Parts: sequence; structure tokens; C-alpha cells
Amino acid sequence: MTEHVSEHSREREPEHSAARVPEHSAAREPEHSAAREPEHSAAREPRIHGFCDARFGAVRTAFENNFRERGELGAAVTVLADGKTVVDLWGGWADGARDQPWERETLVNVWSTTKGPTSLCAHVLIDRGLLDPDAPVAMYWPEFAAAGKESVLVRHLLSHRSGLAGLREPHTLEQLYDWELTVSRLAAAEPLWEPGTRSGYHATTHGFLVGEVVGRITGLRPRAFLRQEVTGPLGIDFGIGLPEKETARAAELVHPPVETDSEQAAVLGQLGPVAVAALGNPPMGAADANTAAWRAAEIPSANGHGTARAVAALYGIFAGRGRLGAHRVLSPETVERVREGQGSCRDLVLGPGFTHETEIALGLWLSGPNGSYGPNPKAFGHDGFGGSCGLADPEAGISMGYVMNRMGPHIADDPRKMALIDALYSAL
Repeated sequence: MTEHVSEHSREREPEHSAARVPEHSAAREPEHSAAREPEHSAAREPRIHGFCDARFGAVRTAFENNFRERGELGAAVTVLADGKTVVDLWGGWADGARDQPWERETLVNVWSTTKGPTSLCAHVLIDRGLLDPDAPVAMYWPEFAAAGKESVLVRHLLSHRSGLAGLREPHTLEQLYDWELTVSRLAAAEPLWEPGTRSGYHATTHGFLVGEVVGRITGLRPRAFLRQEVTGPLGIDFGIGLPEKETARAAELVHPPVETDSEQAAVLGQLGPVAVAALGNPPMGAADANTAAWRAAEIPSANGHGTARAVAALYGIFAGRGRLGAHRVLSPETVERVREGQGSCRDLVLGPGFTHETEIALGLWLSGPNGSYGPNPKAFGHDGFGGSCGLADPEAGISMGYVMNRMGPHIADDPRKMALIDALYSAL
């Protein structure tokens, strides 16, 4: 079904406080390669394509209003209810110049929404009895015991409580592309705070830490393990990194609006050394993610590429209590463990961007009382830098994937995402 965006009454902005914290690239955005839109492009009305069950019409309206009211450029949203597709919409443009339409099979870098599939790899091993979340990391990765980390548990890695939210020593983007160098530095590093006591969002390091444990057990890093055990057998169009042969399908990321100097200085002034290490070492942004080097690398925290359909399917494994269609990936008991809260707190990295405490479970964020993933406090998911998200609600039997290419200035609870979630739950 292809049709122009229809007119609807203006929808209210959701009453959620979106977390505005410095993006990974707060220190710099390479001006020569960052995608920018021509000034005249706003007049070109986007087209919305796809399918939406009549019961979920509010989701379509919210999706349309994201283009009309919230500056959407190109995007897609998919909702599964009891494993069946009830919403599958896409529209807009795949590039900043608005020359390339967003197609049904358009792929995009989803940043930290990748952490859900990466954590899924660990939970597959937990489900098979090959990984114990309460075992010391050093049991699987002996070098990790250095610098007083012998008592750090696997659950501390999954829940961002290992104390390794970032590295003290400068680590360039080119060095981040070197897996062995990055994990060796993490193994040798001293924690930035006492492990297990509090969360500090591991923006970039999470995927390397969890991924190295997966690799020590299976001989496969997350990219290969996810493809072999999950996305390949289930036919899910998602990967960590992007093969060169698929680059023609990739949307161009467009950087968020630049903060004024005074606004940026005020936000940066709130950050402690842990947040600076987590979000700015190395600095990265939309321009970097559009490069061949980024797409070729394996960064299991941040460079997953997929469609909204794929994100909904991956998070749908959690929503289906371990099952997606005819495929059983996890046991129901393991899914309950996935959302095992590790204690709410003011996160050491993202805390300044929220007006409330947050809680991370074993690899994903709980919706909690603030409703980041809807009104069910036990729903869970993960946001990606700039706006994307994956959501799972086993009680409601729903999952959602939302992806886009114009990045917002929020690291979590982007207004576009929250509008879609509000609309989704209004239909239930």
C-alpha cells in the first residue's frame, strides 16, 4: 500500500522528559563528511508506505506526525503482536539531500539498539548452561582479572556495573576498530568505580566486554554468533557491521541539530570523568557511522545495521518469552532472567540527562515507573543514540522496532520514539 500522508488532528507531544546528554561525538563532528539537508528540502512531503492493522491506526498517525511535527527525515516502524505483524510502515528519505526514498528493505545503523541483540547472544549461552551470570568474568577470560577485577561478575558486564564504562587512556576510533587492541586494554584497565555498586552506562565498551566472553566460550565473536544462531536460522535482516555488498541499501545518518556553544558548555559541565570516558573516548557521530571503515568494523554496542522489521523480530524473541514463530531461541525462564533488575540508581553516565533514577537489567533497560518502554514497568528494551529503539513486553505480547536516519539530540526517550510507544499502548 502506497499513499500520501493523510491529514490528522495535531497530536500532543508525549509528557516524557527525553534525556538530553552529549552525544558520543560531543567533542567534534567532522564537518567535511557530516550529512546536511538542503534548505529547500522541507517543502517536499514524504510518502508513507506499508501496512497498519486498523486497530493500531494510532501508531500510523504518530508515525506520520513524526514527519510533520518532529522533524523526521526517513524512518520505519514495525510492531509484532503475539508474533504477528500488525504494523509495518516506512517512509521519507534515506539521505540528507532527499534524493533517495526510504524503501522497504532500507538498512540503517541503529547505534545502541544493537546492545539488545548482543545481549541476546550471552543469554543464548546462559540458556544452554555454557555461561553463568554469577561467575567471575575471569573464569572465561583469565586476562580480565588484572587490576583488581578478579571478582567482577558476568552480570556486572551485562548490567553496566563492571566499572569499565570507558578507558582512561585515549582510544581513537581507528583503535576501536581493532578488536584485539580494544579488549586487551579493557582487560588491563582498572575500574572507574567499585564494580557492582552502581550502573554507569557502558556506551561503547559493553559490546566488547560481553562479546569477548561470548568469543572465549564459542570461538565466535557476536557478529558471527548472532548470524549463526539467530538471524540466519530465523531469516532476520540484521547484522553487526555491514557487508560491503549491502552498502547500497544503507541509509545515510544525518547528525542532530548542533547545540549552541553555551548549551553545549552547560551540558558538558555536568559530566564527571566517568561520563567523559564513556561518551567521549573516542568521540564519534553520524559522519563516522557513514564511513566504510565503521561499517566494516565489529562494534557490538553501536554498529548494528537492520530494518525496523528486524529489530522488532529480535526484540520479539524476548516478547514471545523466548519464541518467535515456530522457533524457540530461549526458555521462558531465561527471558525472565533477562529482565532481572539490578537496582535503580542515578546512572553515573546518563544520570545528568534524566530527572529520575533508571534501572538496567541483564543487558536491557527496564521501563520502570518512568515508562520508557510503555506503562508496564516490567517491559524492557534499548534505545539507540539519536532515536532508534527496540521494545519487548511479554505481558502484552508485543515488540516494536523503530529506526530512523535523522538523529535527535537525545541518547534515550527521543520524542519520536515516545510518541510511537504512547500510540501503541493506546491501541491495546
